[in-house]
Amino acid sequence: MQLAEVRPATIGRWTRPFAAQDDPDQTPAQWHRVLTLLANISLLIGTRSVWAAAASHRPVVAGVISLCYASILVTGILTVVVRRSRSLARLDLVVLVTAVTLAYCTVSVAHNFSDESILTTQAARELLHGHPAYGQPWPWLFGHGIAYTQTMTGGYDYTYGYPPVTMLLTAPLLWIGHGALAETLVTNTALVLGTIVMWKMLPTPWRSAATMVCLGFGMLPMYARLGYPAVVAMAFLIPVVVRWTRMGAGGAADWARAACLGAACASQQLPWFLTPFLLAGIYALRRGELGARAAAVAVARIVGIAAGTWLLINAYFIVSEPHTWLEGIALPITQGAVIHGQGLVDISLYFTDGSDRLAWYSHASMLMLAGLLALFVLFVRRLGPAATVLPWCAFFLATRSQDGYYLLMTPLWLAAAVTVPSSVFTTAWQPRLLSGRRQARAVLAAAVLVPALIAVMLGATGRPPLHMQATAASRTPTSVKTLTVRVTNTGDAAVQPHFTLTTGQGMSRWWKVLGGPSSVAGHGTATYRLEAPGGRFDLPKDGTRIRLRAFSASPMTLSSQDIRLDRRQAPPK
Repeated sequence: MQLAEVRPATIGRWTRPFAAQDDPDQTPAQWHRVLTLLANISLLIGTRSVWAAAASHRPVVAGVISLCYASILVTGILTVVVRRSRSLARLDLVVLVTAVTLAYCTVSVAHNFSDESILTTQAARELLHGHPAYGQPWPWLFGHGIAYTQTMTGGYDYTYGYPPVTMLLTAPLLWIGHGALAETLVTNTALVLGTIVMWKMLPTPWRSAATMVCLGFGMLPMYARLGYPAVVAMAFLIPVVVRWTRMGAGGAADWARAACLGAACASQQLPWFLTPFLLAGIYALRRGELGARAAAVAVARIVGIAAGTWLLINAYFIVSEPHTWLEGIALPITQGAVIHGQGLVDISLYFTDGSDRLAWYSHASMLMLAGLLALFVLFVRRLGPAATVLPWCAFFLATRSQDGYYLLMTPLWLAAAVTVPSSVFTTAWQPRLLSGRRQARAVLAAAVLVPALIAVMLGATGRPPLHMQATAASRTPTSVKTLTVRVTNTGDAAVQPHFTLTTGQGMSRWWKVLGGPSSVAGHGTATYRLEAPGGRFDLPKDGTRIRLRAFSASPMTLSSQDIRLDRRQAPPK
């Protein structure tokens, strides 16, 4: 009898590239050793400061951290000398356990509170007491090191503005401690569990990469200790994006991944931007294999399960407070927060004196997102592996372009890069436009992105509508209490200004208007008397650049002006 031919395991049309490396008795590849070593070394980042904090008042925790140091040293030696893949795989597990131990040691001594963590905690308290969790301002939570979210209208946002998963997970744990400890424990545990899941799902040689990206560099653990709900969303997305090209084939795994996608969308808003790219990629892959009808059914099944999970999680709030719930989960998009971040909006914020067309940055972001999705659909065979990275490029153009929006999703980049090779997209369906004409395809790709680039240029080339001259009306040698600002509106539209000072990348809270009109008419002039937030503005050392900024919401504008406020020596007594 002739034996059947033994074929390598396949995933769709993808041959497993790691089959040979999974042999436990094989000599490990040098890159596997280096990856394990890098993950081990990455655990040292920030560990000394945690140990120093623990040694003064929590010696037991400091002792555990010292054992982690020993683990790092011993593992470093063994990583470069072991001779079998099985042994190196065990060291990967040691690195993971050490990283998890350090993560919880850090939480025990260095859990910090942020606006996101205290708002989530307060929402959980209100939920337990049967009160509305959305649309309720809690201004007393802020100050004392907790940052304010300033809005273009001259106010602050004190309300809870996230989908409810993190709040629901926090509510049963409120008894464990004061402040936002329960919420930060939820986000840290989510990060740890997400790391473990990705570690387990990745091919063996790549597992230490999961430890390094999630727990080693110190970036994501910092956000987890600050209680960011996006950490929970990221953890739910990990089982979705690992081998996400398998989705749509049916079976229990398909249901589980779709449910995790729904839970991620019910945790924070960032997964909303990733989901269309995943669905478009799944449709293209399944249509290339099964045809248009079957692909549509597969995608509809995923959408149905994800939407059902999302609705189930949100059901209580949909019934009990539908209006405030809807406004709350859309708040980060609609709140009109002041411009901030590391993206192109910095042109108007730092490199020019402002713009009277700031809204075009928001338009550019949406146009870029739509353009990238269109490019993904048109060229999915080339761009398919980048599905987990492309959506975040749109945030670089937004008025709020903080790096945390994509930094928090970097584990998804790794998960997809390791488990979704470009070869799996060779048979994916894509529109047959300009087939075989490379130059025409390049022109089409550029044309799809041109509207976003034009919108950015409109925002960046806008002129500041207000010209300002400021003098200190009341001051001490080292601080300013009030300012007198003469404002001239050089534009045609009336502007309602709200004033703040900045000495770096951050801004002071809004200065209170003690005198002056509510708005400055087009080509008009007005004088404002402003009081510093908290009664005084401490002057920085001489030579520091001080910028007076005036924001307005409608139209959305920024006007900036350098002002001189030098320290003065106190007169001798």
